Order: sequence, then C-alpha cells, then structure tokens
Amino acid sequence: MQSEQQFEQLIMQYNQLKNGSADIRRMIEKEEFDEAITMLNRREELFLSCKCMRNYLELTPVQEKELNTVLDELRLMELENIRMLERGMAQVQKELKQVQKNEKIQQAYDFGENQSGNIINFEE
Repeated sequence: MQSEQQFEQLIMQYNQLKNGSADIRRMIEKEEFDEAITMLNRREELFLSCKCMRNYLELTPVQEKELNTVLDELRLMELENIRMLERGMAQVQKELKQVQKNEKIQQAYDFGENQSGNIINFEE
C-alpha cells in the first residue's frame, strides 16, 4: 500500500514537471527568459526528488509502463522547448550578423571632410 502511495506521489511530481515545462514554453514564447531560467532552477530539486524516488521504488510492469508514458511526454515537451530556444538563438545570431554588417558599412561611409573612405570586405 505504501509503495502504491509513493508511486502516485512520483507520478504527481512528474506531472508537476510537465506543467512546469508547459509554463516554461509559454515564457519562451513571450520572451520572458529570466523567468524561464528561474523556473528551470527551481525544478532541479523536483527532478532530483523524482530520481531518488524512482531508484527506491520497485515498480510493477503496469506502473513502469505508466511512468514511461509520463516520462516520454515530459521528454517531448522539454525537447520542444530546447528546439524553440535553438531557433530563437539562430534568429538572434542572424540578426546580429546583419547589424554588424550594417554597422561596418556605416562606419566605412561615416567620415568628415578631411578624411577619406575605407575599403570594406562585403564577403564577411
């Protein structure tokens, strides 16, 4: 009986992690990265608790299957969050390169009467 209660508590904690993953997704979509990082740091303790409980419990095949289903859902949610961040990072890198290129062009043509222009490399 106690093992069943502990299993239910483990499932509940993994569901909390899934809900947290959904919250983090919404924060990423709103570009609230500081809040997302704070939430990620808070979830670390819950992950460790789940890991310890899982190592302690002896699960039946039915419980193992249910747990694996929850874990697969959590993995998919976390992977999608990572992919969203990677796409955002790629977009920021692209924009940064363009800004740097524009700044280089602007500096090449930004000179006073007593100065001459500079040669710039467009291929960078």
